[in-house]
Amino acid sequence: MEDSLRDGTLLIDGCDLAGLARRYGTPLYVMSEGKIRDRLREIRRDFLERYPGTEAVFASKAFQTLDMCRIVVSEGLGLDAVSGGELYCALKAGVDAARIIFHGNNKTLAEMEMAVEAGIGRVVSDSLYEVRELDRIAGEKGRRVRVLYRITPGVDSHTHKFISTGQLDSKFGIPLDPSVFGTYMEAILSARNLDFAGFHFHVGSQLLDNESHLKAAGILLDIVEKVRGDFGVEVAELNLGGGFGVVYTEADERKPLSYFVDPMMELISRRYLDWGLTRPVVTIEPGRWIVGEAGITLYTVGSVKEIPGIRTYIGVDGGMPDNPRPMLYDAKYRAVIANKAGLQADTIVTVAGKCCESGDILIRDLCVPPPESGDILAVFSTGAYNYSMASNYNRIPRPAVVMVLDGVDRLSVRRETYEDILSREI
Repeated sequence: MEDSLRDGTLLIDGCDLAGLARRYGTPLYVMSEGKIRDRLREIRRDFLERYPGTEAVFASKAFQTLDMCRIVVSEGLGLDAVSGGELYCALKAGVDAARIIFHGNNKTLAEMEMAVEAGIGRVVSDSLYEVRELDRIAGEKGRRVRVLYRITPGVDSHTHKFISTGQLDSKFGIPLDPSVFGTYMEAILSARNLDFAGFHFHVGSQLLDNESHLKAAGILLDIVEKVRGDFGVEVAELNLGGGFGVVYTEADERKPLSYFVDPMMELISRRYLDWGLTRPVVTIEPGRWIVGEAGITLYTVGSVKEIPGIRTYIGVDGGMPDNPRPMLYDAKYRAVIANKAGLQADTIVTVAGKCCESGDILIRDLCVPPPESGDILAVFSTGAYNYSMASNYNRIPRPAVVMVLDGVDRLSVRRETYEDILSREI
């Protein structure tokens, strides 16, 4: 399942990338099912089986398709969703509603009704408004809803500000200011149709250091102790979120799941032992960590434009519609010319997308063999937040998704057509 070379062409999970480009066209999202299952099995081995009384769910916003949902279920994990659309997809794929966690900082009334009717396992509440409306909806439908409160622990996660979520000034979660925290707790404990289960935090995304997770876990435990003392309530579940980072460039260091979860589990177990209490259920929500490195995006090189003494641009047939992350977060990627992977890389180029935007640049200063029109560019670590954030800007159809496993490829999501783009218009 490791990337390899055959006759000078790059392979992933035993499949020839240049051959996939010829068969399915480009741009093309290629996902290694083998790499995905390896990560899911690492979660089972190093978390679920190592620490009894734990749960793991896939943060599906990273990459959600019917195919992906079925893979997650087959490996024994649950799933988290942040919208009605993600709930609908998960349920359509056959995910057990009881194993779905529903997130979101401003769930619509229709989404809350959908979650209650479906019997979603836990709803992570984010505001007093949501507690009030969820309680009302549950009462009208004769249901009880299990609820976690999301807290903002106030830690610096050392990531891009747009994917940092645990700081005090955040649109997510309950502020821990004493002047308001008690009001939130009283609201949820007095709700007639809600069962308070515990707390959730998420400190940010693409974190390669465990410091902020560990600090947040300590703050969470202080909150648990305060709630027990002030309200006489024992917490049944602690949700530690996700955000575990993956390798995008040579500067990133791959970290195993244990690097993130072991210190938090040791801290939680020690505190509960000191209290003389049984540790509650602990849940994690990895997303990017499962699928990020499993994805490669393939493009066909069109124009090769040299500006003497300044820069050489190679234009590809995709860009910001299939990968907006470089524009949003200044995200960095590694890439190679798949059909020339065995040749010496001695030419510095900038990879330009095809959109009518000067900022549509995928990679700057990439070293490749001398590029030519028709080459296949393979961009690594595009499995997370590429397909899920894709758009039709400039009326460009979204790419197909191909799953590969042990040398066999299969179409998972067909390529969008121009007619698809217009299909909803009157």
